[in-house]
Amino acid sequence: MCRNITPLRGLEPPVTEDEIRAAALQFVRKVGSLSSVSAHNEAVVADAVNAIAAATSELLAHLPLRRTPPTTLPPLRRRQP
Repeated sequence: MCRNITPLRGLEPPVTEDEIRAAALQFVRKVGSLSSVSAHNEAVVADAVNAIAAATSELLAHLPLRRTPPTTLPPLRRRQP
């Protein structure tokens, strides 16, 4: 699991809903110390991801534009080997 949460503000083209959800899942897994989502905790993880994705969308919509783009690309934009 990645050690750092993916920066999403200032991407060009703008961040997608899939990228927001992927970052929310990354956050939930990190905070919950989950290496994977099991059937036992799937519902609670999904609820948390939905709440965090909604909060992230609202946050990004209200923040001013960045002057410079993030230094790293989000995982969904990286070239897959």
